[in-house]
Amino acid sequence: MEFPNLGEHCSEKTCKQLDFLPLKCDACGDVFCKDHFAYDRHKCSSAYKKDVQVPVCPLCNTPIPVRKGERPDAVVSAHMDRDCKQDSTKQKQKIFTNKCFSPGCKKKEMMKLVCDQCHQNFCLKHRHPLDHSCQGQSRAISKAGYAALMRSLESQKMALGYQVLQNRSQAKC
Repeated sequence: MEFPNLGEHCSEKTCKQLDFLPLKCDACGDVFCKDHFAYDRHKCSSAYKKDVQVPVCPLCNTPIPVRKGERPDAVVSAHMDRDCKQDSTKQKQKIFTNKCFSPGCKKKEMMKLVCDQCHQNFCLKHRHPLDHSCQGQSRAISKAGYAALMRSLESQKMALGYQVLQNRSQAKC
């Protein structure tokens, strides 16, 4: 035993372990090993000075002051019974309030999806003019429909050009 004064014994009555890296409790000032350092592990009598928690009311979200020696849950329940500003008869505010105007659709959305042509509100499924049979200013055409129309016109032009070439070749013969 070369270093008899090195380290300290744990202040917990049931432990008394010699610890070379002891931890000092900032509330009571006693020295403890790593196993008994927490306030609740060594039943610290001064823990209320350091371990301060302010409970919050679950109904009105206001912090509730708690005096020394009072149980936080009892104080919160007393607040809910007497001082709470939350109206218990008031129902939660509805989030999905924007009803779809498409016939037969009962869906509601969080935000408004207004059609640019007919100026009515629709759900995600019926938000495009082609999806709700829009009777607005003019019948809209989708990008896919436009591409299909262009392909059709292009094929008609090619067919017409082919017929002209055939007619010319038959005229020469």
